[in-house]
Amino acid sequence: MPSAKSNATQASPEPGKIFLVGLGPGDIDQMTARARAAIAAADVAIGYRTYLRLIAHLLEGKEVIERGMAEEIDRCNEAVALARRGRVVALVSSGDVGVFGMAGPLYEALLAQGWTPDSGIVVEVVPGITAASACASLVGAPLTHDFCAISLSDMLTPWTVIAARLEAAARADFVTVFYNPKSSRRPDQIREARTIFLRHRRPNTPVAIVHAAYRPHQSVDLTTLADMLDRDIGMNSAVILGNRSSRVQAGIMLTPRGYGHKYDIADGQPRPGESPRVSLSTGLDGWRSALTALATEKGVQQAVAALGANPTQVLETLREGGGTSPMVVREPSAEALLDEALGWPGATLHLSSSAASGATLAALDLAGAAKGDQAGHLTLAGAGWTLGLPWTSVAAAYRVLDRQRVCAWLQGPDGDTLLRIEGVL
Repeated sequence: MPSAKSNATQASPEPGKIFLVGLGPGDIDQMTARARAAIAAADVAIGYRTYLRLIAHLLEGKEVIERGMAEEIDRCNEAVALARRGRVVALVSSGDVGVFGMAGPLYEALLAQGWTPDSGIVVEVVPGITAASACASLVGAPLTHDFCAISLSDMLTPWTVIAARLEAAARADFVTVFYNPKSSRRPDQIREARTIFLRHRRPNTPVAIVHAAYRPHQSVDLTTLADMLDRDIGMNSAVILGNRSSRVQAGIMLTPRGYGHKYDIADGQPRPGESPRVSLSTGLDGWRSALTALATEKGVQQAVAALGANPTQVLETLREGGGTSPMVVREPSAEALLDEALGWPGATLHLSSSAASGATLAALDLAGAAKGDQAGHLTLAGAGWTLGLPWTSVAAAYRVLDRQRVCAWLQGPDGDTLLRIEGVL
């Protein structure tokens, strides 16, 4: 006769399923067929109350669990608990559930409990139209070249991290979409973001502000980087900042894909020196050729400055090219190279102000300089100056034979030049 324990085991429900559903911008016509099917298959729906009310007509006869803002972890844990009891759950997000949505925290919660995809609860991610795509469709074609999305919310991300990403995106000329740009509790982040972008973009750079895309109170505002703060921006807005090529024409915000570099747009014919189905003459192969020619003629440092290139990328390109003028060798030991460099005739130490330009900030005579190592920090001391550098910040070391000079380059993890020592061959 089966024991009570055996009966209890047999009565345990099979694990259920969690649909992670992206609702799109909010209008039913913008939802995917799979999203509607997933909601129909679920017997319980969980989400932020505003999102659930957008699809109330799809939830008739289902258990509906509404939660407020800042209760994302509670939503995830509740979804997991219900699925463990055999329920089929639709955990919904606006836009795409995997873009600043609930897919991430749900997987975090499951993995923290030892879940794996081949055991227990079944999880299906149902993508939706994200705000970047929805808002872009209402203003033209602003995302047809490289772009990125950055959330300005510092509720979960330190501002130093956000600011670093803003700086990188602005410097690299990405079209950038701001999610969560502003709220009553966070009025200043959008101002700081604009300040960062104004260091790298023209004041008349096109900006699109789209509020409540595809919802009843939708609004679209085309403005500029200089004037954007005078416009209405809130939590239901997305802000699209153009790049250097973006423009507004006939009420359309457009970022060219780059066809004009290769073809005459008027007649479709290739421009001189360009051919269909191959890289631009200024593509990677062309860049390598230009770099090698410039480095051979004027030296590696001048090539870095003239091309505005990442110094480590330049050094690696020259090293892989295998040339002898200049000749670049990656050394296994930064410390051994530095010890040797201090003994080079006429050795001078050069510190760079930035990796991008390679501009020399200081050139110091190393004659009589003393090297030390204190608790993992390199120290160099000369007449009237001292330099300290943690060894952990050195990612690579290169020896460069360049125009009758020998150079030691110590490079950081981001490709920046930490220091460069030059001597006479």
